[in-house]
Amino acid sequence: MTITAVIPTFNRAALLEQAVASIEADEIIVVDNGSTERIAPAGARVLRLDRNYGFACAVNRGIEAARGDAVAIVNNDVVLSPGYLRLLAQSGAWFATGKILQQSAPDRIDATFDLLARSGCALRAGHGAPATEFSEARPIAFAPMTAALYRRELFDRIGLLDESFDSYMEDVEFGLRAARCGYQGAYLPAATALHRGSATLGAWHPETVRLISRNQWLLVAKHFRHGGEKRYARAVLVGQLLWGLSALRRGCLRAWLTGKWQAACTEIPRWTPGDACAATELSDEDASLQLDRILAASESELLRLTAGSAFWRWYAWLT
Repeated sequence: MTITAVIPTFNRAALLEQAVASIEADEIIVVDNGSTERIAPAGARVLRLDRNYGFACAVNRGIEAARGDAVAIVNNDVVLSPGYLRLLAQSGAWFATGKILQQSAPDRIDATFDLLARSGCALRAGHGAPATEFSEARPIAFAPMTAALYRRELFDRIGLLDESFDSYMEDVEFGLRAARCGYQGAYLPAATALHRGSATLGAWHPETVRLISRNQWLLVAKHFRHGGEKRYARAVLVGQLLWGLSALRRGCLRAWLTGKWQAACTEIPRWTPGDACAATELSDEDASLQLDRILAASESELLRLTAGSAFWRWYAWLT
């Protein structure tokens, strides 16, 4: 299997150099999202965009240019351990990711896999937990595109990232599409990497809050409309308001409201498995039940892992 690594970047040239140097792939493509810094890492082919179109667009341009049988999507602030991508490739899954550790605190987890609640809110499982935890390999539905490997064929079958998401939650939406078409991924903790995290905007930056707030609603509008409005309405309302309160506590209420307004002004068509998977012929009722199963399993695990979180305790109680 040949592997192409795709790294979207906006400035941060020094971090990018470290990321490229750690990648063992047959081809490395850096997609420069209109950086103002000089982007020319050794050993990589650079695709230059005329401005910052966001993560999803940059990744898609990289996938389109990739020559490998598999495509790795790697953040510009990640350092992979030796053999990381080859280990993921050996899983045989449609996509795979490893255990991502915090660069500033390698004894702590940054990311493992994602989980999605019926509210449209997602959780990065294991974030902040000791690095000794989440040590078992397992199947997953959602892989964070921090450092993940995908069979090229998967993009051919279900489509590229949804560019209307721009940045944030585009990987969750892609994972939900894959799950609804029956494609499963793998989490392999033996493969490790270091992630600086929030290197472009920073944690709880107003722009980050705006994008997440908007994209939570876009995901709901795109996928939760198989008669699911009534079934999920309470969970969506509760989850979104609680997330808004979290933004308020951090001084980002205006960004949260702006994101919701922008989502309300965006027309996004309902997605069904049949839209992308010719082999998936489900009635609306069957597709609705299938979505219920995916979300129920994901939310159940999410609530189990976050038993100590006030946010998720309130969510569970109110829903």
